[in-house]
Order: sequence, then structure tokens, then C-alpha cells
Amino acid sequence: MEVAIFSTKPYDKQFLQEANQKFGHKLHFFEDSLTDETVVFTQHIDAICVFVNDRIGADLIDKLAKNDVKLIALRCAGFNNVDIEAAAQHGIKVVRVPAYSPYAVAEHTLAMILTLNRKTHRAFNRVRESNFSLNGLIGFDVHGKTVGVIGTGRIGAIFCNVMQGLGCKVVAYDPYPSEELKNQGIEYKSLPELYKVADIITLKCPLVPETYHIINDEAIKQMKKGVMLINTSRGGLIDTEALVKGLKSGIIGYLGIDVYEQEEDIFYKDLSDVIIKDDLIMRLITFPNVLITSHQAFFTDTAMRNISDTTLGNITQFENNESLSNEVKPVKKN
Repeated sequence: MEVAIFSTKPYDKQFLQEANQKFGHKLHFFEDSLTDETVVFTQHIDAICVFVNDRIGADLIDKLAKNDVKLIALRCAGFNNVDIEAAAQHGIKVVRVPAYSPYAVAEHTLAMILTLNRKTHRAFNRVRESNFSLNGLIGFDVHGKTVGVIGTGRIGAIFCNVMQGLGCKVVAYDPYPSEELKNQGIEYKSLPELYKVADIITLKCPLVPETYHIINDEAIKQMKKGVMLINTSRGGLIDTEALVKGLKSGIIGYLGIDVYEQEEDIFYKDLSDVIIKDDLIMRLITFPNVLITSHQAFFTDTAMRNISDTTLGNITQFENNESLSNEVKPVKKN
């Protein structure tokens, strides 16, 4: 199939080309995101492949349909950036990569926790300037702390196991509790109960209407003073203005975010020579107790191979008129 691949970086091209050796699709790579301006490149194209920050709304889908695009292949797990109903109305199928490496995201979450706690990023910079002082670098034992996990799907479940292995008490919130995790000693609580007891809170849930800004002013007010908050899921789960207030008040003592609700204009780009106009993220950067990474929690060689294989496999299933294993369909309304 003729496939237009948007928002590509050198590493995307490398892994997709390697995987394509066994699929044989004709791949066209574009560094730009899919927009009203770049949609012209989808003429005479069967399928498009987009990433997490490509916004595919109804207007753009209408233009894709006019260009006779038949498939939208997401090379990510989340699909909140695509108007699924509009795609269905135009007869355009949508597929995704539901799992690539849940270990990668869980491990990155742990890396953020340990970095914030033991301040290794600050120590690294000090030593490079021949400053070997320990002042201001004191941390705490993670062992014995209570960790709250919001969302216990595959990534959340793996992270629960990791933190139990470090000797933490793990509590969780999920509308659909896992009996397996319960049997492992994970205690499910309501969100207010979780906020009240957790020393560390991490988000492992999808971004859907019910979870949009799940962390807001009211939620933060219920948390323990000095709590560590980590988000490696979706930026829209957190109200950023409330986050800044929580940091200033001291309720949030440590913050690690790998995602940001306005990240599509910032992440995956080199902006070192330009003035960033997003005041909220620039404010977050000024806090000494904040660690921001650029949506890289998924970014391991294992994950990239799995993403490439699954994405091209999804396209092959469509080409062969097979049942689509990873199709995303509109939610049926009552």
C-alpha cells in the first residue's frame, strides 16, 4: 500500500524501514505533522500513519476522505487526538498500537521518581562544575512509602509490581479493579482515599472525557503536603494551572511529567533558538523540584520495533481485507 507517514524523525524512519522489509509497503516520510496545509500530500495515498500529537479533527478527516484515504494508522496507543466518529462516517478505518512496551513506560516512571528524590540531575550538573557539595541534595527512602497508582491496565499493573519490589505499599484506583493485583496485595481505594494516603502518585490511565483534568485544584487540595506527582500518560489528565498553584503552595513537593497538555507545539522539536510562548511550561521549568522529559517514556529500541511491526501489520491486515485486530471504533451511545 501507499502510506504517507507524518511527524517522522530519523529514528521513526529507521525502525519503520527495517520493519517494512517483511511487509513491502511503499512508505512516504514527512517530517511535518498532518495539518490542513500538509494534507495535500495524501493525494493518491491509501493510508496515513500519524503519531500522538497529530490532531485529526472532523475537518481534516473530510479532506482525507476527499483524497480517498481509506485508513488512519496510529503508531501509538492513545487515540484521543482522532475524531473516531467522523472517520467512521466517512468510511475511514482507524487502527492503533495498543501495546508496545509497557515495561518502558513503567521503568521511565521509576527513573523520574528516583531522579527527583535523589536529585541526581542536579548532582550531575554540580560535579561537572567541580562542586562536590551535598547541600540541598538530601532525599528519602522510597522503601516503605505509599505509592498511589491511578489506572491499573498493563502499564499500571507492571508499575505496581515494580514498586512492590522496592518495598512500597501500593494503593490503586481504577473503575475496573484487577483481581490479580488484589491477590498480590494491591489495595484499591477511591480517589479521595488515595490522595489522602499516598506519598507518591502516578497517572497510568488513558485520556477520555471522564479523566480529563482528573488532577485539578480539588484533587490537589486532598493530597498530602509534599506529595510527589508523576505523569507519564497523557498531558490532559492534569490541569496545568492547578499544578502551578499546587507547587507554589507546597502541596506538590516533587513533580515529574513526561507529557504536557499543550505539548504538540513544543515536544519533539528543537526550540533552543526560539522564544517559547507557552507561559505555563516555562513557569514549570523554573521550579527546582520539577523534572520534565519530552514524551520519551515509551522510547526504547524494544518499543520502537514493536510499534513499527504492529503499525505495518495493521496496514497489511487492512490491505488483505482481514479482520483488524487493533481497530478503534466509535463508542456506541445508549
